Amino acid sequence: MPISLFWTRTDTTGSDHSLLDDRGGLTARGVAQAVRPVDHTCRYELRTDENWATVSLEVSAEGAGWLRSVRLDRAGGRWRITTGETGDLDAALARAGRPAAGLPGTDDPDRLAEALDVDLGAAPLFNTLPVRRLGMLDAEPGTSHRLTVAWVLVPSLLVVPTEQVYTALGAGRVRYASGTFTADLELDEHGYVRNYPGLARLAE
Repeated sequence: MPISLFWTRTDTTGSDHSLLDDRGGLTARGVAQAVRPVDHTCRYELRTDENWATVSLEVSAEGAGWLRSVRLDRAGGRWRITTGETGDLDAALARAGRPAAGLPGTDDPDRLAEALDVDLGAAPLFNTLPVRRLGMLDAEPGTSHRLTVAWVLVPSLLVVPTEQVYTALGAGRVRYASGTFTADLELDEHGYVRNYPGLARLAE
């Protein structure tokens, strides 16, 4: 992998290191670690087509006494999702005074039918997917796209469809919005996140 990106979390103790190749789409693998909601390590492998639409994502999340995995594959306009689990994440969350996570994956992949992008919780790399796919870096300021995205929550690995809006601001900035949340992302010349206010900052 010719590119290495390392983000430091600014909302909690944690980091995200991704190795990637963006020649003809994106192939990436990474390791993210954080202490909230419980100590965990998340590993991911991502592959897109040449237009930066997601083809596959494989994720594992692991902590003391538990391990979860989920794989998403998109082909023919449909998503196939497989999951695995050992141990008991909900017990670990209960000990930390956190609510239960439920099961990984989804029981209705058809709800994701409109999604071309995936978003892995708290992983800045994944904001680059719609930015590159939609040409947001070169778009006129004010250009906006409303998307359905397959959102993978961490550490539960629950997969849900979510609506996200990306708006070009110019000067290497894109506004990301989902529900009531908004953040003005600062991007480098390739569309990778340099600063995600309230979440992470790229190491220089």
